[in-house]
Formats: sequence, structure tokens, C-alpha cells
Amino acid sequence: MAQPWEPGLKGYNGAMNDSMARRDDVARREGGSPGGAVQSHPGIVPELSGWKTALNWTGAILIALLFLVSGLWKISDVPNAAMRMAQAKVPQSLSVAAALGFGIAETVGAVLILAPRFRRWGAMLTGLLLVAFMIYVGGNYNGLRGADCSCFPWVKRAVGPGFFIGDGIMLALAVLAGLWSKRPGSLRDAFLVLGAVTVLAFVSYGVTEARQTGTRAPDTVQVAGEAYSLQHGKILLFFFNPACMHCFEAAQKMSQLQWGETKVVAIPVEQPQWAAQFLKDTGLRAVVTSDFQKLATAFSYNAYPFGVALDNGRQKAALMKFEGEEPTATLKRLGFVN
Repeated sequence: MAQPWEPGLKGYNGAMNDSMARRDDVARREGGSPGGAVQSHPGIVPELSGWKTALNWTGAILIALLFLVSGLWKISDVPNAAMRMAQAKVPQSLSVAAALGFGIAETVGAVLILAPRFRRWGAMLTGLLLVAFMIYVGGNYNGLRGADCSCFPWVKRAVGPGFFIGDGIMLALAVLAGLWSKRPGSLRDAFLVLGAVTVLAFVSYGVTEARQTGTRAPDTVQVAGEAYSLQHGKILLFFFNPACMHCFEAAQKMSQLQWGETKVVAIPVEQPQWAAQFLKDTGLRAVVTSDFQKLATAFSYNAYPFGVALDNGRQKAALMKFEGEEPTATLKRLGFVN
């Protein structure tokens, strides 16, 4: 004879069995084992504790800020970035490509590290760039020691022990940003970021090149038997005769100016054997080139003293007056002297 409570008990057991079966199905789908606790999906990172979240975001924001400033400067001012690259002993023929390439990589790294879904990739990219910078500087340490590292446009960092300490701190921040980051998101979206930054870089470079007006200087001239680029930064070409007193007085006056990063290339029109002594006597700091004919043809030279102000390989002004306020007034207006 059936007991009154048996139907209820069977119903309770059936419900429990159904619940356990559903839990086992969920466990199998989520990577767990039947009858055990449901495990997290391998693509999901558990909720981070407060201090881990703070460190993760702090590292990401600081690295993003540094790399975004550096990267955007390079892709928005390629000629000056290329000049800095050449100063850091990157071959002249590769300096523009290096400026564009590193500018794109730094900007992409900054964008990726800011987005939680791409943070791990951003941390890996920025960390790889920092390691590459340290290896390059270490390999060229003797030649670069004391020079500007050319990393950031407004921050002057001389190459020395402090350079490696600073980059080591930035590397630690990149590690903190990637240490507890989520599993990366769609690779397609990351490539879209890369494509957008690349297009921005080349459009910016094209606009900069289109704005360059004036006679184009020869790519290089010979200085001390080696090729010397005229395509990067501000350069004053100074045509003179070592025996000309007007040239001597003009050189003496220019020797008192604050040239900053502007370079002076002296071109002896006659008696080139006395060019070095002329510069020593006048105090004008300049390099001497023997390529008078090449430069005279390019810039329609007529008589000495004569100057040509070049900005990234393009003529900005011809200087024919060397008395009174000139050429100081013109050089200041152009930003060639302080």
C-alpha cells in the first residue's frame, strides 16, 4: 500500500535530479566537470581586486600618454623627427621611414593599451618598442653618450645611465598594464586601428611635403669627404671668400648669434685652402663644403657674401644684405636664430 508522502518525495527527488542534470550540462559547456562547480570561461578574467585594477589602469594611462605624445609628434612632423633620427645615428636614407614607422607603432601601441579589450596587445607592443630602444642605444652607447635620445619632442633626455633607468620604469609600467589584462579582443578590430593610424600618418606626411615651397636643395654635399644631408632641419648656406673683408665682418657678426639647432654650412667661392682659418679667425661655427658649383647652380649665386636659409631642404630666403640689422633680422624672423 502506497504511503501518502511517497508522491511528494518522488516529485522532490525528480526536481533535484533535473536541477543537477541542468547543472552538469552547464558545467560541460563551460569547461567544468559534471557534478562539480561551474568553472569560468577561459576567455573571461575574474573581477580584479581594487589595487590590481588601480595599478593596471595607472600603468596603461601613463604609457598611453607618453607613447601618444611621442607617436603623434613623429607622424605630424616627419621632417624634424627624421632629423632627430639621423642625429641618433639612423642612416640618412632610412631616417624618414624610421620616423614614420616608429610614429605609427607608438601611436597604435598607445591606442591599444588604453582599450581594456586590447590592453594586452598594447602592453606587448609598447614593451617591445622599449626593449628595442634600449638595445639600440646600448649598442651605440659610445657614439650617443651625452646626446639627446630623440624620443620626445619637448623632453630633453641625454643618453646615459639615466636613460636606461627611465626606460626601465616605463617598461615596468607596460608590464603592469598587461599583467592582469583581459584576453585580447578581435584581431580584425586591432588591424582597423593600425590601418587608421597608418592612413593618418601618410596623409600628414603628404600635407607637410605639399606645403614645402621654395627651391629644393641638393640632397647632400661633401663635407670632410663624407655625404652631408641638406634635407633635415634648418641650415644656413654661407657663400664667402676668405680674402673678403666684408665676408669676414659678416661672419664675425653671425658668430655672436644664438643658432640653437640651426647648422651653418660654409661654401668658399675662392681660395678654399684658407676656409678653415677664416672660420677660426671669425669664430663662426660651421662645416665647410667644397661643392660650390653644385650649390651655386641650384640657388643662382651671384656675388659674395651670400646666404641661403634652408628649412628641411627647401629655400626659405636668400640673404644678400650683410650690414646694419641684416641678416640678423631676417634670420630671427625665420626662426633660424634666437
